[in-house]
Amino acid sequence: MGKQNRHLPEPVLKRNDKKAALLIWIVSIVVFIAVAFLANVKFNIRIGFNPHIFALANAIINSIVAVLLIAAFIAIRNNHPYLHKKIMITAIILSVIFLVSYICHHLLSGETRYGDFNHDGILSTDEKLRAGASRYVYYFILATHIPLAGIILPFILFTAYRALSGNYARHKKLARITWPLWLYVAITGVIIYVMISPYYGW
Repeated sequence: MGKQNRHLPEPVLKRNDKKAALLIWIVSIVVFIAVAFLANVKFNIRIGFNPHIFALANAIINSIVAVLLIAAFIAIRNNHPYLHKKIMITAIILSVIFLVSYICHHLLSGETRYGDFNHDGILSTDEKLRAGASRYVYYFILATHIPLAGIILPFILFTAYRALSGNYARHKKLARITWPLWLYVAITGVIIYVMISPYYGW
């Protein structure tokens, strides 16, 4: 990268912390409520393709986001803030696409139970025994993934706002929390897909 990339990017947002905080919290709460509500809703409509394709898309997006987060970390550690900015904006855009795909998947496919080998929506004793200890591993990962996925949005938005408004000191401070949480959510999202996808009944 050229020497110009060693200077911090110019702010693209005018600083207004109170207004930004209000907007971020409104967006975060609305998204959280919408996802929580829609997770328990299923549309019985024919769409012409297997709705679990959305879950595959989600896993692919999470994989890319995880790689981008690591790349962004390497970029900023090597003093390339412009590259870091481009990578992180890409990760945020992909996360928005993920959110839409995630909602579509739940609306169209409903709940899948881990260990439901015959795909009837009922987990029998025999199926639990057949799944074995992997069920506990799956639910442990799921139990850590879901709450972090639920709270990560305001962290991401506040971190992005502080960077885009030129408040780099506070951006760096919050990024130390946001980055590992976001990376964990992305990676565990892929693991959860790999573990649950055999029970989708493709």
